[in-house]
Amino acid sequence: MIESLPRREREVFEILCRLETATAADVRRAMTGEPSDSAVRTLLSRLEAKKLVARRADEHAYLYSPAPAPEALATGALQRLVATFFNGSAASAATALLGLTNELKPEELEALKRAIEEAEERQS
Repeated sequence: MIESLPRREREVFEILCRLETATAADVRRAMTGEPSDSAVRTLLSRLEAKKLVARRADEHAYLYSPAPAPEALATGALQRLVATFFNGSAASAATALLGLTNELKPEELEALKRAIEEAEERQS
């Protein structure tokens, strides 16, 4: 469903996924262009009606967050990316991702090694 959102709704949703929780003002500052406060609130309301955004009251403002778990969204987005651009090859996608960075943190390298070992074990 996220892929079918209009451009601005998708932008707001992606901002919320990145920030995890934000006020309408936070979202507005992160958006391209200069949308009005009412435009941002309208976009948030539309996403809330579509059950993609949850809203809760804070002391001074409403806080918005993505309603689906970001991890589930990331998994779905990665699956579509791998299928679309890497012909279904997770290894090709991983190789491309690794090419985007010049330096990996030691804990990132360890996580990659563990993932490869687990994949090898599943093949056995």
